[in-house]
Order: sequence, then C-alpha cells, then structure tokens
Amino acid sequence: MAESLPDWQKSFLARNRLPDDYLSHALKWFGPLATALVEHQNSAARTLLVAVNGSQGSGKSTLCDYLCSLLQADYGLTSASLSLDDFYLTARERRHIALDIHPLLATRGAPGTHDMGLLSATLDALLGGKPASIPRFDKSIDDRVPGSEWEQVTSPVQVVFLEGWCMGAMAQPVDELAEPVNALEVREDSDGRWRNYVNNSLAEHFSELYRRVDRWVMLQAPSFDCVYQWRLEQEQKLALTRSGNAIMSAAEIAHFIQFYQRLTEHCLVRLPARVDHLYRLDKQRRIQSYTSAAVANV
Repeated sequence: MAESLPDWQKSFLARNRLPDDYLSHALKWFGPLATALVEHQNSAARTLLVAVNGSQGSGKSTLCDYLCSLLQADYGLTSASLSLDDFYLTARERRHIALDIHPLLATRGAPGTHDMGLLSATLDALLGGKPASIPRFDKSIDDRVPGSEWEQVTSPVQVVFLEGWCMGAMAQPVDELAEPVNALEVREDSDGRWRNYVNNSLAEHFSELYRRVDRWVMLQAPSFDCVYQWRLEQEQKLALTRSGNAIMSAAEIAHFIQFYQRLTEHCLVRLPARVDHLYRLDKQRRIQSYTSAAVANV
C-alpha cells in the first residue's frame, strides 16, 4: 500500500513511525476538523491560532503534524506547529526561580516554568505574517537548544497550531489548592507555595494567551491513570530519536507525572465543555467519539 501513497503521507508515517492504516483512521476523525478549520480561516481571512490540549502521550504532536500536512496537501494552506514544551525556561532560569520561590520549579512542566515572553513574541511574528524562529527544547538534556538549531519560518502561514498539556487550564479556586493530590505535594509542597505559584501563573499569564486563540481542540484521556503508561510509551518512542542521550526510567516517570497530575485532572473535568472540538479517547488512545461545538468559551 505504501507505494501508492502520496509523498506527504509517506513522510508523515515515517516521521511518526506509524502503520499505513493510521491514515484511514486519521481521515475519518480529523478530516472534519481540517474542513472546519479551513472554513474558519477562509471567513476570517487572517492567520488562525488553534490550541490543542491533551495529557502527556495523548497524541497532540501527531495530530498537529497530520493537520499541518493535510492542510498543505489538500487545501494549499501553510501552517506552523508549536509545542508549549519548547518554550520552557532554560535550566539556568529554572534553577534561579527554584532558589527564589520554590525548589519544585527547577522541574519543567507546570505553568510558571515557561518563557511566556518568548512564546508571545513568537506568536506575534507568526500571526503577523512575519518570519519567526521557533525554539526547541531537548528533553534529554532538560534544556533549550542553541538558537542556531531553532526552526526558521520564513514565509507567512495561514494556521498556527499550539499544543500543550495544560493549554486551556484555568486557575483553580483557592480552596481547591488546600488538599494535596499526590505524594509529591504532600512531601515537597506541604505549605502549598508551589501549587499556589503555579495557579497564579495560570491566572496572570495564560489567560492573556488564551484570548489569542481562535479554536480549541481537546484529546480527552479517560482518566489520569492512563498518563503513566502513555508517558512511558512516549519516552520509549523518543529514545529511538535520541543519539545516546538518557531517557527517564519507569520510576522517574512515575515521579515526574506527579508534577502534572493536579492540572491534568482539572482539565479533564472542566475543559471538555468549553472546547470547539472534543475527541474522547479510551485507554489505548483510540478515539471513541468526536463532538464539534459551535462556539467555545475558554
């Protein structure tokens, strides 16, 4: 079958290490989303910003890659795909805020560990039809790569995808922060300073980002319990692309995902009713249903 596929589909499958039959699955579920985005872009006559939420390992990057490829091949629309993960503060910057505010901020992940100024400037350029340098964060070294290795977008794009595990997360009511949700919060954030800082970062910095978003997409996991296995599989897949750099062990992943638990569970409960396009997943990441809403209010 591969011999008869268009070049863009062959390239997509190779990049993501996917079997050929993924394409029929993708067209069934994501074709309507692509059509809706094209219609919205045509009516808006400007560059769209599409936000994609999903827990770790849910398939956000694969979805964005597929949509970018499909929009170009079938509709002639150029696009750029950004990951919130690529906008983490550098290791040095995180060490600094860890000393100033809370030791847990040395670990990338939660709001408050992103360079929101860099993200805003990058979006300004892309949404304004200007050249942009897209940063890259290498998780195997836990740091941003040098600027010479950043992706260069030299021509205007019609659609910008921004995917992230906490995209769309809203600040929690203060009383919900009082009770720890896992062992990490019990042992290492007993006074709640870390989670309050994260919550304040959402309120102060992410709400401004959300106002720029035109359309919201969510890949909804059945529960946070799936995240460990998905993240483990993701790490194993990443290992295939890393030349000798270390990956996390199963025990390290179990500890690491605790940094994400509070907001992931918050998103799973609150976000589905507020997005434009909702995909409900099962434990194997298979799509069980797709719902398209007329208007979202994130």
